[in-house]
Amino acid sequence: MSTPRSGEVRCLNRLGFHTVRYTDWGDPANPRVLLCLHGLTRVGSDFARLADALSDCYRVVCPDVAGRGRSDWLPDPKLYGLPQYSFDMTSLIARTGADRVDLLGTSMGGLIGLSLAGQPNAPIGRLILNDIGPRMDLQALERIAEYVGRIERFDSLEQATAYVRSIAGGFGLRTDQQWRELTESVLRRDGSQWIFHYDPGIAVNLADTSAQSNALAEAKLWELYDAARGPVLVVRGAESDLLSRATAAEMAQRGPRAQVVEVPGVGHAPMFFDADQIAIVRRFLLAS
Repeated sequence: MSTPRSGEVRCLNRLGFHTVRYTDWGDPANPRVLLCLHGLTRVGSDFARLADALSDCYRVVCPDVAGRGRSDWLPDPKLYGLPQYSFDMTSLIARTGADRVDLLGTSMGGLIGLSLAGQPNAPIGRLILNDIGPRMDLQALERIAEYVGRIERFDSLEQATAYVRSIAGGFGLRTDQQWRELTESVLRRDGSQWIFHYDPGIAVNLADTSAQSNALAEAKLWELYDAARGPVLVVRGAESDLLSRATAAEMAQRGPRAQVVEVPGVGHAPMFFDADQIAIVRRFLLAS
């Protein structure tokens, strides 16, 4: 088992600096680096099992995106969006010292990956998009917007775990221990209770979700996807309500012509807790 290390990098926003904190697995001198980016309300430790499993061949860097976990909250909630996240990850890539990194992004993390990989001269090699693509189902986005930013309080870890299972059943975890592990990583103490460890302000920009805004975002994301130059893998939860099978199929036919793998019995989104899901990632990253 690899021993993880903690690190941090100072990043610039239009109102000053903030700190993004990350955890780092594997040989710090390994030039082969994998950057793992989590979903909207999640944290970098979601990838702990995957990172440990890949640490024999990769240095794996897993940040808490600004506003989540151990990273600083941004001074203006309107800053929470792909431009700021992409700038932050550029600073983190520079901190690794690698000329090029491979990137795995779950949901929001995948959109950050697209925002980087679609730029000219992008320092992104292999790209894994976990249950996300340029076209996202509007009803699924509205479902997510319903609970993000609500300040929920829990009297016990058991109560919090039950709530997370109710809103994130699509993760498809197999054991009570996995659900507890997933829940503990996104909680913090507030007096005698537990609350989620993210800035409720991350929901501000979600309030603008509409058919029109979704269509505009889709057009830009397809443009970025078509411009990506490295190999791309799309991992789709077979029961996903966010990434349709038709969209995944279109991604296989245009732009970088992604490989597509479906994970049975999972919705939005696979979490790479299990050996069979980890094996999907390993095969793609180590393919010649």
